[in-house]
Order: sequence, then structure tokens, then C-alpha cells
Amino acid sequence: MNKPQAHILIVDDEELNLEIITEYLSTDYQTSVAEDGAIAWAMLEKNPDIYDVILLDRMMPNMSGLQVLEKLNHHPVLQHCPVIFQTAKACVKDISEGLNAGAFYYLTKPFDEDVLLSVVKTAVADRERYKEIQNTLKKTNLTMGMLNSAFFEFKTLDDARSIASLVSNACPEPEKIVMGLTELMINAIEHGNLDITYAEKSELNTKGTWEQEVMDRLRLDINKNKTASINFQRYENKVEIIIKDQGSGFDWQSYLDFDPNRVMDNHGRGIAMANKLSFSLLEYRGNGNEVCAQLNLD
Repeated sequence: MNKPQAHILIVDDEELNLEIITEYLSTDYQTSVAEDGAIAWAMLEKNPDIYDVILLDRMMPNMSGLQVLEKLNHHPVLQHCPVIFQTAKACVKDISEGLNAGAFYYLTKPFDEDVLLSVVKTAVADRERYKEIQNTLKKTNLTMGMLNSAFFEFKTLDDARSIASLVSNACPEPEKIVMGLTELMINAIEHGNLDITYAEKSELNTKGTWEQEVMDRLRLDINKNKTASINFQRYENKVEIIIKDQGSGFDWQSYLDFDPNRVMDNHGRGIAMANKLSFSLLEYRGNGNEVCAQLNLD
């Protein structure tokens, strides 16, 4: 059975833009359109579960893109739907405003077809991973809230996703924790143990071969014995999670926040999402191959 196409909601007050974007996307995705923010919000409220990605214009009559974003952020279902902000306002201040409002994907007008398809492909893949992680989270929701201490070693992407779901269920609000924790653990594998560079991942994502490259590198003699670890500790007023890999580290400072200069890249948001949305404190140590994530319990 073929996998159903992802459903993209395209929101723009310019009819020509709607036609062009729909033409670009309709081969690979199911598409719906809305001519302004108010119409889009009515569609989203009526069927919050059917859309996988929202491609949202910033400047519109009746309800702006920022106003739609604010409503999305307070909706129990729609707050997890990826939003790609598209706008002609390309200065750093405006991009930062959109990122801070919750749009982790950004397109500045005019944009070409390849850039659009690359960013949409990334957002759809992130949405699919989110759904898979949430399903795993539900299956592992047993008595993990009683867990006080645990140590795991992991090697593969599947290991990371499974353990992240397990550990997240030992925390308050596991739905918030699991995405950030998964990103940190996958980062330990791909960039840490396997030394996949930022530029290499950009190219692999464009080609759709990132996961295959990870599996191929795991089989290499130089990597087959490498593991990463996660140490979970519950204290009276906080949970502390320490993740270590066997890599040479990286320059982590620029990844703790959303960078306007990387907003149109097809990856590079994971650490910032973990820092801003999942944990109370995120601290990289030494050369960057150890990260401590804390969650306050008070």
C-alpha cells in the first residue's frame, strides 16, 4: 500500500502566488489553499488533524500570518503542525520575529522552486518523525514516572528514538520533552560519532539519502564499535539528562538559538528547539560531545 501524500495548506492573499506554489507542490503533495489568514484559521479549526504542513504568508488582510501563528501556538493539536513562513520582509529583525513567534521554517520572496521544495520536504519529514515519535511515546507510557535513575547506550537512529520515548515518559509533559531529546540524541550519532558535517547533511537531505548515509557509516570499521550514552537522574527539584558521544565535538554556541542566517536551510533547528521548547536549561560541555539537559520540577 502506498503511503498517503502529505497535506499542505497554502495561505496567501495573492492568487498568482497560490497558483504557482500549488503547481510546484501538487505532484508530490495534496494541497489546499486559503486566500487570507481568517479563512485559513477557519479551515484549520474545522479539521485540525488533516494538515501536515502550513505554508503561511506573513502580510495578509483580515488576519496576518503572525496572528495565525499566535492562534496555532495555543491550539492543542495545531501547535505541533510545522509552519513555513513566507514573506517579502527579509531583514534579520523580521525573520527573528517570525522565528520567535514559532515559525521554524522560513522562505523569503521571491524564492525559486528548488528552495521551496527543499524546505517543504524537510518540514514534511519532520512532521512524519513527530508522528512516529508520538506513537512510540504512547506505547512506552507505562510506569516510567517512577524512574529515578537510568543509563543507556545507543548506536542507531532507531535506538535513539526508542530510548528518547522511554526516557521522556519519566518526565512531566513527555510530549514536550521527546522531540528535543530525540534531536539531541540523533545529533550525538550523526554529527558526533559519524562526523556528518552540517554541509553534508544539507546535501543528503536534498537528495533524500540522509538516513541511508547514517546506516552506511554505522557499518564502517571505524564506527561500528562507537556508542553514545544517555544518563537520566531525577533529583528533588529537577531532572538531569546527560548525553555523551565519542566524536571530536563541534562549535555548538551558534546552534543554541534560531539563527536568521540559516532559516532557509533544510535542517539545523534541532538544538535550538530542544533549548527553547523542551528543557529549562541546555548546557554543552568541553568540546561539545557532552550535553546536559535540565528540566525544573518546581
